[in-house]
Amino acid sequence: MKYFTFLIALSLLSFALPSWALDENEQAIRTIIEKNLATAEKDLKSVVDMNSGTMNFKGVKAVGMFFKDRFDAIGFETEWQDGKAFNRAGHLVASYGKQGPRVLLIGHLDTVFPNNSQFQRYQPLGNNKVKGPGITDMKGGNVIMLYALKALKDSGALDRLSVKVVLTGDEESSGKPLKKSKQAIVDAAKWADYAIGFEDGDGDIKTAVIARRGAINWRLEVTGKPAHSSQIFREDIGDGAIFEAARILNEFRTQLSTQKNLTFNPGMIVGGTTTAFDGQTNQGSAFGKTNIIAKTALITGDIRAVSPEQLTQAKTVMQKIVAKSLAHTQSTLSFSNGYPPMAPSDGNKQLLALYNQVSLDLGHGRVIAVDPRRAGAADISFAANHVKMALDGLGLMGEGGHTKDEVADMTSFIKNMEKAAILLYRLAN
Repeated sequence: MKYFTFLIALSLLSFALPSWALDENEQAIRTIIEKNLATAEKDLKSVVDMNSGTMNFKGVKAVGMFFKDRFDAIGFETEWQDGKAFNRAGHLVASYGKQGPRVLLIGHLDTVFPNNSQFQRYQPLGNNKVKGPGITDMKGGNVIMLYALKALKDSGALDRLSVKVVLTGDEESSGKPLKKSKQAIVDAAKWADYAIGFEDGDGDIKTAVIARRGAINWRLEVTGKPAHSSQIFREDIGDGAIFEAARILNEFRTQLSTQKNLTFNPGMIVGGTTTAFDGQTNQGSAFGKTNIIAKTALITGDIRAVSPEQLTQAKTVMQKIVAKSLAHTQSTLSFSNGYPPMAPSDGNKQLLALYNQVSLDLGHGRVIAVDPRRAGAADISFAANHVKMALDGLGLMGEGGHTKDEVADMTSFIKNMEKAAILLYRLAN
């Protein structure tokens, strides 16, 4: 019995010290990361203190130049790609190596906080918590990426990889045309074998992202026959534009709301005798009277799907619903370009399995796939369909993203730095 108890204790001890699973080179990489941690934290503070709201082009480029200097220092070839063609600041692209597996690493420089926001500074809160604009979404992820690569460079392991880094300047509000805005990511993805994103996923260090739902906008325009309200529902008058819009929206909900991982939301509706809508400001207006049957209705919304097939099927169902117009009404439904889905492919699952093993070997616990409903659209979606494997959510974890209460869990800073570095090392070997 004592021998059996000893075996259990030995087994538990082995589980408590999983760094034994790291080889000598991986241990060296981990040591380098620990040595550089204080400098990494200083860099994080520096970039968080730089306002880089998407439309603050000067600020976005300043953050880009900060990272350009850091990538230059570890031997990368860097290029600032001006964003004038798509009305944004631009992107930073950094490249290293010409041998080994080709890996695309993705981040973004911009935040949702404009330069007149009152939320501007890095604020330590104690208990390993730090508050700051864009600290988790996603300046922390950019710093994790940088220092994981620096550890590989300092250890000599980076020479066994070909790496391309794309830090976009418009992830939070994409420039138009979208094709030009996302061209840097698409071009790099066509070159790469793997794509890895350093967003914060759902903010939980126990999860990573193998699937992201795509997001596109739709616009429904409805016309009806205007007349005095006392004549509504007559065979020669019909039900009017607003009733027809209500029918369509209710059928969308009835026929599609039970599909797993599919959501669609009518975010704005105006209706009446006349309507107007400004797509730039997302503001609408309408004129109507209670005793006049509505002539027009306009609804805008979005739809999110986990795969291209699911999106195509949903669009088909929606168009069929729209086509079954009530008498004396006519409707058109149009879809705009947006973020494509990142489907949960077998390759993505394999990359997650490797990342999970790295986390276990480092003693940082199991990592599972996040529910796609808990992870929004991100730039990696433009890369995922061009590579063998893709994984996202390797950044700095926390909560409150996109709000003045954005707070990072700094215990995840070094952990995810180590996990990213060892994952890259194992891809190279």
